[in-house]
Amino acid sequence: MIKIIKLGPNENPQYVKSQKLIFERNGVLRDWEVVDTYDSVAILLYHKDRESFVLVKQFRPAIYLKNGDGMTIELCAGLVDKDKPLKQIAKEEIYEECGYDVPLEKIEKITSFHTAVGFAGGKQTLYFASVDESIRINDGGGLEEEDIEVIYLPKSEAKTFIKDESIIKTPGLMYSFLWFFEHYK
Repeated sequence: MIKIIKLGPNENPQYVKSQKLIFERNGVLRDWEVVDTYDSVAILLYHKDRESFVLVKQFRPAIYLKNGDGMTIELCAGLVDKDKPLKQIAKEEIYEECGYDVPLEKIEKITSFHTAVGFAGGKQTLYFASVDESIRINDGGGLEEEDIEVIYLPKSEAKTFIKDESIIKTPGLMYSFLWFFEHYK
């Protein structure tokens, strides 16, 4: 049960800072609302023994405001809010959210791209790693306040999942599935 207490301006933003950008382009003065955000990493995890993708299901307040229950299915991911190499941050997120201790050399970069380009433009770096039970350390679930559920989506269901508009998912997740099917036939 969700009860909204207040929705209004953020007086002390920690992760997302709204700003008004005033600029001149081609001799025309304009203004634009922009959001300063952290960059991020996201990791497509494939469980070899289960022949399944390891994903996370979690509550997202912004989705709740637009879509009722607020639950999303996403890649394991995290903010780049530490002064560490991106691959190290990805490794830590895999451990924290999904419970696998993947060696750094087994984490493969797929690509980087920008998200929310109309107002934020944060850069996300996408990685891939295969996992199995031999490197599972715990059940995952993220930090206490994150309330993350680890789910396993069979590879055989991934293409149907991509097309199912009733499931709230990120474009990075859909792209990573397409990348997987092109590289791991």
